[in-house]
Amino acid sequence: MATTTATRVSVFRSSDFLRYYFGQTLSYIGDGMRIIAIPLLVFGLTGSAQSLGLTYALELLPFALVSLVAGSLADRIDRRRTMIVCNVIRFGIMFVFCATYALHALSLTLIYTGVALLAACAAIFAGSEAPSIPYLLGKDGARAGVAVLFGTEQATQLITPPVGAALFALVGPLPALAANAFTYLASQFAIASVKTFGPDVVTGLPAPREIAADVAAGTRFIAADPVIRAVTLAQFWINLFGIIGFAAVIPYLKREFAASDHLVGIAFGALALGAAGGAWVSGRFQWRFGRTQLAVYLLDGLFWSVTIWTHSVWIAIAGMAVAAACGTYAVTAAVSWRMRVTPEDLVGRVFGVARLIVIIGMVPGALGGGWISDHLGTRVTMAVSMAGYFAIVAVLATIPALRADRR
Repeated sequence: MATTTATRVSVFRSSDFLRYYFGQTLSYIGDGMRIIAIPLLVFGLTGSAQSLGLTYALELLPFALVSLVAGSLADRIDRRRTMIVCNVIRFGIMFVFCATYALHALSLTLIYTGVALLAACAAIFAGSEAPSIPYLLGKDGARAGVAVLFGTEQATQLITPPVGAALFALVGPLPALAANAFTYLASQFAIASVKTFGPDVVTGLPAPREIAADVAAGTRFIAADPVIRAVTLAQFWINLFGIIGFAAVIPYLKREFAASDHLVGIAFGALALGAAGGAWVSGRFQWRFGRTQLAVYLLDGLFWSVTIWTHSVWIAIAGMAVAAACGTYAVTAAVSWRMRVTPEDLVGRVFGVARLIVIIGMVPGALGGGWISDHLGTRVTMAVSMAGYFAIVAVLATIPALRADRR
């Protein structure tokens, strides 16, 4: 039976977490504008799903690789300062995007380069964020803290993608890019207002040998626990097949339903609505972890299958939105569960290795999704994504330790 978590009301009683949450909310608003403006811009420039897949891949690969270093940094250097520096750099990149677009000099190469740099900064920022949440709230409050942040990120995207897409259709991407730049700048003040995010002992930048030792320590911890190992590998495959479908969403809507940019934005808002609901459920209720993950993965694939057969754009959007709710529930539950079962001094290192494993599969998935969409059609792409989910569930169901896990 589900039980209401005791910590869900108390996370905002931490004034430090409240200030950090406010800064993150600003960033989420800007990101919501960017995640619709840049894909529409790339697809508008090229008309190619493969180019769109490459854009996603160039965002995912640096994030995955830099995550390894990010875990080492988060355990050794001042996280507050690290997050501020990351947002300064991200503001600079978005400012360059705005300036070059205004001067009619924004090229596809510049977009690709900027996206890769944004991803590297995001990885370092996320590496500092993961251990900061239990540092501010304690391990008992970590699940609620993660759920609140995930839910708010998705809730802001209920509004920002439709607004960003409408602005894109009317006046181009500049307002969305400028909003993202401003929010990165503004969030720095909220982060700076928090005295510390840890760690309690700052030892300085790690040497290459220390980074290698951290990666080895994180890898050993994941490999030694059969459930953590199974969940991490499952997330690798879930993300691979999930991004195959996600990379095709814009081409699918435009080619199958002749959707306008504004309707694409509405669809992304619906996906965010579903994701926000999934995060809310994950934060409010705690079901038996292993069996619930299996059920949620199965439901994700079932609702995504709507995209294969429907000829109604609204039914397609509804199916994708419910699938997004399942997907975000699974991610939120897995992240907070991993945070809860990992010793505090290993959180940064374990999460760095886990991020590499679970995200690296998205790179071939994004490229493959774009190729399949252009050569075999977007409905075939959606079918491949759905089939992958069902295969993963079938394999996970054979692992007794996962089904029995109660942590």
